[in-house]
Amino acid sequence: MTTAQASAGPLEGIRILDLSSVVMGPYATQILGDLGADVIKLESPTGDNMRAVGPMRNPGMGAIYLHLNRNKRSIVLDLKTPEGRQACLDLAKTVDVLLYNVRPQAMARLGLSYEEVAQANPKLVYVGAYGFGSNGPYAGKPAYDDLIQGMTAIASLYQQNSGDVPRYAPLTLADRAVGMQVAIAMLAGVIQARASGQGQAIEVPMFEAMAQLVLGDHLGGETFSPSEGATGYARLLVSYRRPYATANGYVSVLIYNDKHWARFFEIIGRSDLLQDPRFSTHTARARHIDEAYCFVSETLATNTSEYWLQAFNDADIPSAPLYSVDDLIADPHLKQVGMLKDLQHPSEGAIRSPAPVGNYSRTPLSIRRNAPRLGEHTEEVLREAGLATTAIDKVMDPTSTGTTNNGKLS
Repeated sequence: MTTAQASAGPLEGIRILDLSSVVMGPYATQILGDLGADVIKLESPTGDNMRAVGPMRNPGMGAIYLHLNRNKRSIVLDLKTPEGRQACLDLAKTVDVLLYNVRPQAMARLGLSYEEVAQANPKLVYVGAYGFGSNGPYAGKPAYDDLIQGMTAIASLYQQNSGDVPRYAPLTLADRAVGMQVAIAMLAGVIQARASGQGQAIEVPMFEAMAQLVLGDHLGGETFSPSEGATGYARLLVSYRRPYATANGYVSVLIYNDKHWARFFEIIGRSDLLQDPRFSTHTARARHIDEAYCFVSETLATNTSEYWLQAFNDADIPSAPLYSVDDLIADPHLKQVGMLKDLQHPSEGAIRSPAPVGNYSRTPLSIRRNAPRLGEHTEEVLREAGLATTAIDKVMDPTSTGTTNNGKLS
């Protein structure tokens, strides 16, 4: 854990009430928390589902949860109770952003629609991150990373590229890619609200966000009207675009521009191929990309990974070894830059977590808080929001008695 003197980061002073769970929303607020925002993680009495995903040392503190929820404080509110809803509205008065990732209809049923929350705080940026935009026929449908990968052609692009069955990317690609968009949306909303004095409702739909990402590469000939050809970016879809097998393993290499190809042909003693009409220019290679990559694949199989990596390094051709996750953890560059931070968690003991990304000369980033235990900061945060002791007791134990006075100190 870093010291109390550590920099809070460039977003110090921005306060976020995070009602989201699982990966997409928590990843967005983890980014902003790493940048210095004060993130209040509001959880139901049963907690974020990701708490239950192992490995773990103690119940409710799974590995992915620990990474996604550092630099946050956890409070527990039962939003289905009048006391929980009122406490949430009281907190909303104190923050810049409220983020949620359930369907808007669910927020309305809780009495926490934008109109209701904006009455409590007109400057609030109210951000919904969920499956589908509210103006389309899929509005309100449930969505998860796997579904969105399937619907945005990622699985079928894998099949087209590999000749194998359709597969999802083996990481929560949609959740994390869209989570970055959610973080940007929150910041954009805060900048506008501080400039204008007025908040707004923002929605960041997963389907649309990932469709934009995929179509940016693969709209192809459908970019033009009328069409100028098929969809797809050929270089990304050729079956030979994969780590190349060598005589004793695999390497990653991208022989891309004219200079790279000239040097590659020189390495293998085939400078004559610079005159081959299939390989002589970038445009020609793009038209014959399958043949070009097939040639590279067959050539690299003739020597060892060590040979090729040294030859490519000497020729300044972009190349890299093929890593496993264990290799990634052991990478000397990542060790040198401190990618994995050694932390001491009060309940989980010694843990490692990927470092915040980026170097800021005046407001360096830090891991200021460990991922919180469920409800660890409920009393602290509610007291900061001005709730009286009797109100806090009622929120934390709905069976208790006492007058709440609307939860406010008189």
